[in-house]
Amino acid sequence: MGKKKKQPEPSKKAFHIRKGDTVVVLSGDSKGEPGKPRLGRVLAVNKKKWTVTVEKVNFIKRHTKARAAGKESGILEKEAPLHISKVALWDAKANKGSRVGLRRSKDGKSRERVSRSTGEVLG
Repeated sequence: MGKKKKQPEPSKKAFHIRKGDTVVVLSGDSKGEPGKPRLGRVLAVNKKKWTVTVEKVNFIKRHTKARAAGKESGILEKEAPLHISKVALWDAKANKGSRVGLRRSKDGKSRERVSRSTGEVLG
């Protein structure tokens, strides 16, 4: 028997994108048109696979059969995960996706996310 492939270690680095953030899609089929970026809210973040699931972005179709009474069968559409490098946090003041930095807050106990383009604290 062959050797098992070892899974890569999940990153110990903090992800800049969290569940509930508004993000813009930078590349891929779901990126939108020039001048009209595709925005969405993050539904889930998977740190092991480095992916995010964004609301109403990157739809896939699944053909399903009803396995139990009351379950729906047919073609279901749902969001598929995107790689985290394909999205950027949306900065409303700059009206574009921005990179994110971390800095200590005024009290010195907690960290806050800061937009690299405007320097404003992100929620």
